[in-house]
Amino acid sequence: MKFVLQYTISAPEYELHRDEFLHMDQGKHLAWGYLSVPPFTSWTSYLILLLGKSVFWVKFFPALFGIFTLVIVWKAIEDLGGNLFAFILGATAVTCSVILRINMLYQPNSADILFWTLVYYALLKYINSENNKWPYLMAIALGFGFLNKYNIMFLILGLLPALLLTNNRKIFINKHLYLALGLALLIVSPNLIWQYQNHFPVIHHMKLLSKTQLVNVNRLDFIKEQFLFFMGSIFILLAAFLSFFIYEPFRKYRVFFWSFVFTLSLFTYLRAKGYYAIGLYPIFLAFGSVYLERVFTARFTWLRYATVLFILLLFIPLLRLGFPLESPADIKKHPEKYKALGLLRWEDGKDHELPQDYADMQGWKELAEKVDADYEKISDKKHTVVLCDNYGQAGAINFYSRFKNIGAVTMNADYIDWIPLDEEIKNVILVQNADDDDKERKKEQPLFRKVALTGKIENQYARERGTSIYILLDAKVSINKILEGDIRENRWD
Repeated sequence: MKFVLQYTISAPEYELHRDEFLHMDQGKHLAWGYLSVPPFTSWTSYLILLLGKSVFWVKFFPALFGIFTLVIVWKAIEDLGGNLFAFILGATAVTCSVILRINMLYQPNSADILFWTLVYYALLKYINSENNKWPYLMAIALGFGFLNKYNIMFLILGLLPALLLTNNRKIFINKHLYLALGLALLIVSPNLIWQYQNHFPVIHHMKLLSKTQLVNVNRLDFIKEQFLFFMGSIFILLAAFLSFFIYEPFRKYRVFFWSFVFTLSLFTYLRAKGYYAIGLYPIFLAFGSVYLERVFTARFTWLRYATVLFILLLFIPLLRLGFPLESPADIKKHPEKYKALGLLRWEDGKDHELPQDYADMQGWKELAEKVDADYEKISDKKHTVVLCDNYGQAGAINFYSRFKNIGAVTMNADYIDWIPLDEEIKNVILVQNADDDDKERKKEQPLFRKVALTGKIENQYARERGTSIYILLDAKVSINKILEGDIRENRWD
């Protein structure tokens, strides 16, 4: 059912998201790290490329990671002694939540939530059994979670003081914990070596995020978003938190509560984006579902049906707002309900016509078609490069283009390392943002024998609306040397 949902919660007017294009191109340039993310997503992208690079497979893997998350929640419910109602309640809560939205896009976030949940599940198993195999599973989940997204380190930063605060601190005298940590370090070491060799681009990326995006994050908005993410099942989360203190069988699991408190406090203090914390919640849906099953005894059986129905009924209106089921035109006609929930606010801190993610799924096919039309006219394709202003443009052209080896690049993000300089560049198809001041290309006029504007993105709903396409023919100077200088200027090191 979840697989079916993931393929039906987006209206046909929407294309892939700009971030998805970048991750797909990383699969063509396998490495132990990238400026924007660790390598795990690129491995998945490589599989997608082998499978034919269709939209079906792009959507398949985040859906699959979401299903694995659901399975782990089920396994946690089973280990906590839950029965059929707890399974149904937990499954409904996981499915009818922000996780469905996260699993819609091919980004590291779906795997991030999976690895957070797996770390917590391994801890639960260790608390129950004290079997030393579970710290090793924690280490494996932590290691691959780190190779997927550095965000998982916040889990550890919250978990360590929580362990010290509870009776679970005795894990620190278990030698297998340190052997497991050694295993985790071994797993992540190729990426750490890559970071060192490349002058720690993650630091540059975090500084860039802090200046351009996180600076616009309001701490109060972060807290409000936490309530919205699991609005229909928030009573399950509250039941879980309560159960650690009033339900005797769950008292030994208080480390989970304190881990939540420390990690969420850290995120709030650092002005993190709201979705960074989503990985915290699935394990608590397991605790809350089992506890409510115990509370709703045979006397209150009707409440079991009511709680599941409540989640479903509350999720239906949220489905209309939180997912791209309405066309851009319909959203533009009725923006008030989106604005009320802050969904029209972009990372620049301003309100726009569409939610940012939706605008990031518009105009890409149009761009690729217009670039293809120019590329087709150039006979000397071997000495031609498509140079874009940002990674979304470059990735979209590479994904949707009819030409298999068009190889669009940009000085933005990881593409800066993929600019082809092995052949002398004679022709350039230039893609420039709408806010670029040099409309007449005065900078390029002296460098080429012909400079012409050939088209623009006209989709009124696209974030890239007004982006211009220029064709620059017959270079009079060495374009390679100019690009080499630009690369040195724009690289993080």
